[in-house]
Amino acid sequence: MSLILQSPAPLSANDIDAVRAIAQAPTLAPRAETVAAADACAALTPALREALDAYCGPRSIDWAIVPAGRKLSDFKLVAMDMDSTLITIECIDEIADFCGLKAEVSAITEAAMRGEITDFNESLRRRVALLKGLDASVLDRVYEERLRLSPGAETMLRTVQALGMRTLLVSGGFVHFTDKLKPRLKLDVTRANTLEIVDGKLTGQVLGEIVNADVKARTVQEVCAQIGADPSQAIVMGDGSNDLKMMAVAGLSVAFRAKPVVRAQASVAFNHVGLDGLLQLFAH
Repeated sequence: MSLILQSPAPLSANDIDAVRAIAQAPTLAPRAETVAAADACAALTPALREALDAYCGPRSIDWAIVPAGRKLSDFKLVAMDMDSTLITIECIDEIADFCGLKAEVSAITEAAMRGEITDFNESLRRRVALLKGLDASVLDRVYEERLRLSPGAETMLRTVQALGMRTLLVSGGFVHFTDKLKPRLKLDVTRANTLEIVDGKLTGQVLGEIVNADVKARTVQEVCAQIGADPSQAIVMGDGSNDLKMMAVAGLSVAFRAKPVVRAQASVAFNHVGLDGLLQLFAH
């Protein structure tokens, strides 16, 4: 197994030495100012995970233990959640802000993402119902005024696309946003929920099948089948509990700025570096 350290700031020699000792790595050498790597380290155990988190977390260092010898190009698909993963906002919370209900909707969103509300369909319907009567032009305002890509998103996508990997954006959010991001970022496939709009107003209803955890996992598997890839050749990136099922079918799962339940189950967690941290985990 290989150990990778990354940080937004330069890594100190003291931090590199300390982590090398914790992980029982024969060597841990700087690869760049903000990246260090070891070709061998101890197997990841709960105790080692706890020790690495305890040391690295307060120092804004992200660590990862990944299979040695793998290349990024061995993977065929990068699948991403949208809200709070590819982008920095939760779109439904920002939409709700335009009708003065952001706090109420955000509370439901947070509980759902932490896994405290287990019925995602019901939580989405409850939130969307609160938007009834809102002018649909608000959706464009959220996209133009509030939607921002997460750090490193464009660099990560350009690199994996140049390697011939396919990209999937699968979201429990809304097609109004995925449809705009698809051409902007040259994404291959997108899937999300459709808000019903009648006479220019949101009706408070969602049309068709809701994209929940099961649908996300199924979509990853379907896209893998379409491109002739095994799910083990998929990388899945997410932040909330409704991403866990699609992360479980993938060969590599990345928890990005994620809830604790997701960090605990993911292959890798990026709490400090951007999405382009993916590019440091494996040789290209």
